[in-house]
Amino acid sequence: MCQYTRYKDKLFRFIFNHNKEWLLSLYNALNDTHYTNPEDLTITTLEDVIYIKMKNDISLLLDSEMNLYEHQSSWNPNMPLRGLFYFSTLYKAYLSALEKDLYGKVLIKIPSPRYVVFYNGDRKTGDVVKLRLSDAFEKDDESGEFQWTATLYNINQDHNKALQDSCVALKHYSIYVDKVKRKLAAGLSLEQAAPEAVKEAIEENLLDGFFKKHEKGVLDMTLTEYNEEEFIRNRKEEGKYEAMINMARRSLRRGISEDLIISDLQEELSLSCEGARELFEKEVACLA
Repeated sequence: MCQYTRYKDKLFRFIFNHNKEWLLSLYNALNDTHYTNPEDLTITTLEDVIYIKMKNDISLLLDSEMNLYEHQSSWNPNMPLRGLFYFSTLYKAYLSALEKDLYGKVLIKIPSPRYVVFYNGDRKTGDVVKLRLSDAFEKDDESGEFQWTATLYNINQDHNKALQDSCVALKHYSIYVDKVKRKLAAGLSLEQAAPEAVKEAIEENLLDGFFKKHEKGVLDMTLTEYNEEEFIRNRKEEGKYEAMINMARRSLRRGISEDLIISDLQEELSLSCEGARELFEKEVACLA
């Protein structure tokens, strides 16, 4: 049976959870604000160890807003629905900490939500794309009464230049990812491309020495992430991916334990335990 082991966060999450100044810079770039004190924000990232069924990249609370930032390297039109689930969990934790009573007669004020998705996959998109929950409704509903929106920012090298220039950490992350992509496109294997990209990032002092300090970790994260994406692409081409997702959903509905389902996904799709659990969380549990 697959026993879940928490691996290091993927590179995007690791970078912005690692340094509050970078995270604040990202917030300022998105909102055209000029906050200077990183301690003004509180990172409230959902942790697997607490909310095992849900996982997001970065959530921060600042200026009466609940901001949730996610990173996606593959296209996923279900981001608004996932965001709805994420914020439900975040708000429950927020209200619980304040010991608020939802059944009282006083209106409870909550931070307003903002859900941002940073995308650097291969699908062609505009700089900014609005993904709306209503797009998933089986029956068209233009009332706007039941809406939840994910705002997607394309952070590939040729998109959102102003945004990237306003946040050096985001720009340097994008440069590194582009280095890996270009080397893969030139015919290098991932095992060749990743070390070369890391070496160049160190030489160019990207992220102010971050790549030198975390060289092994960055390399491990890059190899893991790209290998998982390749596995999934291959299985999708074989038709096996969707079949396993559907089988996993049926198993979940029948009450089969998550560990057994994740173990099957790991074995049948040749994923790591980390990859199988992440797949379960993204594709199975929220749409069961």
